[in-house]
Amino acid sequence: MTSLFSYNLRNLRTRSTTTALTAIGIAVTVVLLLAMLGIVSGLRSTFASASDPLRLLVLRKGGNSETTSVLSPEQFQIIRSTPGIATASDGRPMASLEIVSTIILPSASNPDGVNIMLRGISTEGIEVRRLKLGAGRWFQAGTREIVAGDAVAGRYPAAALGKQIHFGNGVWTVVGVLDGKGSSLGSEILADGAQVAGYLKRDTIYSSALLRAADENAEERIKAILEGDPRLNVTVLREDRYYAAQMVSALPIEFFGYTICLIMGVGSSFAAMNTMYASISARNREIGTLRALGFSRASILFSFVFEAASLSLAGGILACLLVLPLNLITTELGSVTTFSQSIFKIDIGPLPMMAGLGFSILLGAAGGFLPAWQASRKGILAALREG
Repeated sequence: MTSLFSYNLRNLRTRSTTTALTAIGIAVTVVLLLAMLGIVSGLRSTFASASDPLRLLVLRKGGNSETTSVLSPEQFQIIRSTPGIATASDGRPMASLEIVSTIILPSASNPDGVNIMLRGISTEGIEVRRLKLGAGRWFQAGTREIVAGDAVAGRYPAAALGKQIHFGNGVWTVVGVLDGKGSSLGSEILADGAQVAGYLKRDTIYSSALLRAADENAEERIKAILEGDPRLNVTVLREDRYYAAQMVSALPIEFFGYTICLIMGVGSSFAAMNTMYASISARNREIGTLRALGFSRASILFSFVFEAASLSLAGGILACLLVLPLNLITTELGSVTTFSQSIFKIDIGPLPMMAGLGFSILLGAAGGFLPAWQASRKGILAALREG
């Protein structure tokens, strides 16, 4: 069987032009698949990095995101006194009342600017999220100072350290850059919650509360107490589950990506099929000789499917090499739930690569099966006469 596989690989080298053209066609399809998988993987990694299973997000019941939720300071006082919430070193409950909105940030590539999420938090919010600075200092309470996420500051010069941003009825100074550690928080701008509430004219209406549970067992207890309190009318979500739900932004990319890959994949399979049909029709005498040497129909069928799969695998490897420059490129995607930009890095790691190679092998095997079946059905004498 090894000698038969060697024969198949040698045939691919002999017909190098046809092999190369077919492999390039398959590579184009796999490149599209890998690019789509890299975008989805990068966005998923960004959201996952921002979450902690011990952090709980409290939203108004029926609100599917912080931008559509409302919560009053009075409700927050009830929430922060709930048993099961972790306490800081000074005994304060680790709970943060937050307000979020979007602002338009100037962009060189977009004359109308881009929507960036503005999050108003307090000192408690910084502690609950365990945030760290990459540069500068934290904003001071009661001032119009902001800390820009590192992804925002790196992508938009208007949000760089020391710059001033105009929104609302005033000027805000960037005094720090957050070390987002590749999370979605790097796509946000942070400021003092009271100042943001004043800018939005929502002094009595905030967006959400973020809590840190004392331990894993406290989650269900906190959830039951808060959701059962008729004064609150809230939903409690684990932060990692909340961010997982934000992946809805990637659904259109996945849908169109898979659809286009399917269409192109069918075309690539037919290309591989035509290549194999042409190759087999020129090798009838060789097939007859193989049968005369004692190779079974099943072994010939398998060997020619192997040849087609090897051809496609070459296209898959080429595709992996072509997409390497895309890996870790920073891009952005608008969220349909928060109406702001999520900045992330395309992540074409080992798993997407393996998926691309597997997809290429599948294309080749599917396209090569019928020609291989035809080759294996040939009788010895008929094959020798046709050759």
